[in-house]
Amino acid sequence: MDAEFNHHYHRRPLLRLRCSVQNYDWGKPGTDSQVARLFSLNSGSKIELDKLYAELWMGTHESGPSFLLESDVENGASIGSQCITLKEWIAKNPNVLGDKVFDKWGSDLPFLFKVLSVAKALSIQAHPDKELAKMLHKLQPDVYKDDNHKPEMALAITEFEALCGFISLEELKGVLQNIPEIVELVGCTDANQVLHMNERDGEEKVRKLTDKERLVLQLEKQYPADIGIISAFFFNYVKLNPGEALYLGANEPHAYLYGDCIECMATSDNVVRAGLTPKHRDIQTLCSMLTYKQGASTVFPAVPGPSIFVITAGEGRMHTESSKEVVTEGDVLFAPANIEISITTVSELHLYRAGVNSRFFQIL
Repeated sequence: MDAEFNHHYHRRPLLRLRCSVQNYDWGKPGTDSQVARLFSLNSGSKIELDKLYAELWMGTHESGPSFLLESDVENGASIGSQCITLKEWIAKNPNVLGDKVFDKWGSDLPFLFKVLSVAKALSIQAHPDKELAKMLHKLQPDVYKDDNHKPEMALAITEFEALCGFISLEELKGVLQNIPEIVELVGCTDANQVLHMNERDGEEKVRKLTDKERLVLQLEKQYPADIGIISAFFFNYVKLNPGEALYLGANEPHAYLYGDCIECMATSDNVVRAGLTPKHRDIQTLCSMLTYKQGASTVFPAVPGPSIFVITAGEGRMHTESSKEVVTEGDVLFAPANIEISITTVSELHLYRAGVNSRFFQIL
């Protein structure tokens, strides 16, 4: 097995992956889900119309592993078979990570790449930093599955909505002045302390609901009687257009609300949840998007770390010094370190790439 895959690597350095899907209750149903469409094309499986498809995982995380495919070239078969996980293969071929990545993170990918299809709000959550993750994993290994931190970046494929980070003091004053339920919740003493005033202006005005207020009413329909709904007033409400990105550092509270996005993060599944969820509650990466038009070509210079590519639309060709791959929607490929890749297309090609941030190599 090892000899076969090592031979395959030297002959075809771009390795095709079969990836895992997650069917969470906030996912989009059937063909409405970008995740479902990509997973169906990637795996050859049929989309189940009544099933919720939430996340496509590309990487080495044990909760959703990717597999290498070895096509039966001699028999001319076009359908590959799942043979070995990417994690197992990298452990046996750590040179594909590059020396600096291996020295820093060992024989594993330091990032996890995902596609998300969000139909309703995810839980309000924050991902612990490295030190807190170690402590939580030691104390509650059944809840916190590993000891890694989880900074993440979300890059919108469609219009995408999220809550992230706390609002400014001035915005908080506006919330306290306009939403009496919040004052009731936190108490007049604390509210007045923020407002620097002893009594409220009693004048009531008829006005249109704000975007944030409409959002809260929508969340209440999704999660009836969930106390976490009210906390939406305290977070920034962000709307991304396709191609715009959102970076979320460790310990930063956030919740994805609606839309499809590409996500890249440190390899971890640790989440500290605070609301909008039926689940357990407990109060250095790079992602880039490239769209190539008809007849376009470009070159990815060799970089000292590994990459994963996913094709979300169109068709093209990826060339290395020793191989040429035709790529179409749903294809996912692993590229080892120190490999120059050129891309050409005769139609429009949408491609996303995840890898180790170039700044990591510059500071060493």
